[in-house]
Amino acid sequence: MNILLLGSGGRESAFAWKIAQSPKCQQLFIAPGNAGTGHYGTNLDIKVTDFEGIKKATLENQVDLVLVGPEEPLVKGIHDFFLADELLKNIPVIGPQSEGAQLEGSKDFSKQFMVRNNIPAAASKTFTKDTLHEGCEYLTTIGLPIVLKADGLAAGKGVLICASVEEAKQELNEMLLEAKFGDASSSVVIEQFLSGIELSVFVMTDGTHYKVLPEAKDYKRIGEGDTGLNTGGMGSVSPVPFADAAFMKKVEDRVIIPTVEGLKKENIPYKGFIFIGLMNCAGEPWVIEYNCRMGDPETESVMLRIESDFVDLLLGVAEGNLDQKELVISKKVAATVVMVAGGYPGEYLKHKTIAGIENVHDSTVFHAGTYLDGEEIKTSGGRVLAVSTLQDNLFNALQQATADAARIYYDGMYFRKDIGFDLL
Repeated sequence: MNILLLGSGGRESAFAWKIAQSPKCQQLFIAPGNAGTGHYGTNLDIKVTDFEGIKKATLENQVDLVLVGPEEPLVKGIHDFFLADELLKNIPVIGPQSEGAQLEGSKDFSKQFMVRNNIPAAASKTFTKDTLHEGCEYLTTIGLPIVLKADGLAAGKGVLICASVEEAKQELNEMLLEAKFGDASSSVVIEQFLSGIELSVFVMTDGTHYKVLPEAKDYKRIGEGDTGLNTGGMGSVSPVPFADAAFMKKVEDRVIIPTVEGLKKENIPYKGFIFIGLMNCAGEPWVIEYNCRMGDPETESVMLRIESDFVDLLLGVAEGNLDQKELVISKKVAATVVMVAGGYPGEYLKHKTIAGIENVHDSTVFHAGTYLDGEEIKTSGGRVLAVSTLQDNLFNALQQATADAARIYYDGMYFRKDIGFDLL
């Protein structure tokens, strides 16, 4: 098969690495890709939202299957675009149509979906600038701290946790009246704060059947000890020690099955991944959010633990026979340490030459914000590299990934040295 992978981050690097191992993959194309994805296939200089460019590349390269990495093209309807085109409609796209992608594209939509399908989630209500007064009143009833979420896509930055009602009122005003997160915050979800430990659960579904992929825990804060600003993710580990069989059975029964069945019942076609952001509150699972794709940097840890043919699983999603496919998960532990640019998550340094990747032997270095300048690899994004390893236990995995990250250098380089240590 010829496969087209859309995206350019660490998640797509991990997908490309795994897909390239499959005997079912003849040629892999990555659009636009990065300096690392070129090791596994052919990069195509096409933006993920350039649907006409994607169509042209799909036909020219006789692509048999498309895997969509990031959320933006899904929410904007790449799958619908294929289905509506006579030349593309029979080429399977892994990733939901725009209606299903609203699970991520609209916090309000996903909240209403959870309520309708009795999925455990924090109490919440949605407000616009026309109902700002009611929103301010609601803030006084929900308890502290208060969670504010921009309804739309805000590149992972649209969630605020406020310690006081006064702070929450100020932020709500800025989000609704001053467009703090652009169009994404034209509606804002005010949500009850859940106290517990977060984890990410990933599900592949063909719309009827599902497979539960390895769970993971990611680390969002820039500073060690989970301090400082939120980022797109500074590292991840899989499996998660507190997500034992009993807890995961509750997740499956109370969250995964009602989600898949709810989509079916509401006639929302869904072929792809469902990322479920969960809070473990004293052993009980509560849903924080859905995403319509795999997470990053969790994918980098999850892919290392999947032993079966990933392309065969993707075919199961495409063909509606996922229940007949085998998912084998390694018992080993994966850890990922993300290396970021100086200044991230604020204004960050770019175009710095990266050295020392060749010194890493016991980890896989997945590229994220990188590009090739002649023979040199240079930085282009806030998150630059994801150093990932698979070892016999958590301590060894964390030690290896952290040590290997230190073997790489570029100006302004930074990574957290405490990823996963809260779980030891």
